[in-house]
Amino acid sequence: MSADIKKKLSTPLIICLSFTTVLAAAALFDFFFLDLARRTFVFYTLKEGTVVVEDRMLRHADTREGDIIRYTEETLLGPVTPDLLPLFPKETKLMSLLYRGGVVYINFSSDAAIPPLEGGVAYDNFNTLHTGILRNFSYVNDVHFFIEGTSVYVEGFTRDNIKMFFWN
Repeated sequence: MSADIKKKLSTPLIICLSFTTVLAAAALFDFFFLDLARRTFVFYTLKEGTVVVEDRMLRHADTREGDIIRYTEETLLGPVTPDLLPLFPKETKLMSLLYRGGVVYINFSSDAAIPPLEGGVAYDNFNTLHTGILRNFSYVNDVHFFIEGTSVYVEGFTRDNIKMFFWN
């Protein structure tokens, strides 16, 4: 090979290696210094209703309660993938969340009682959120849900509990 060809090949190679090194350094910085945690979110497909899991990287909060609040707020935002059903209507707000003694108490706005316009069943959606919190936070033993301050626990949670919000 002539010296001219070696010079032409080495410049793109140096650029590629430099770019790869910078990219690797940025990934290591993200991993070690941004304090992210992988969280799994469960949603259902629009057509078949099958379960799909989305992984998201969320920043750690200062407290365990803060981590659960971030997870719940992300769940309320809905799925990233377009063909998946949100668990709650867009209008649903997290009014309060309290974590004490391994138990999470979550209070939603009244919109949480109604399934999203895209479809789904409110009971199943609460059950899915309940399971997601227990799966992502090993220190949580139980989750209790409230809508506008009225208890709607997953155990003993019935469709009748949800229906009372439609008629009041």
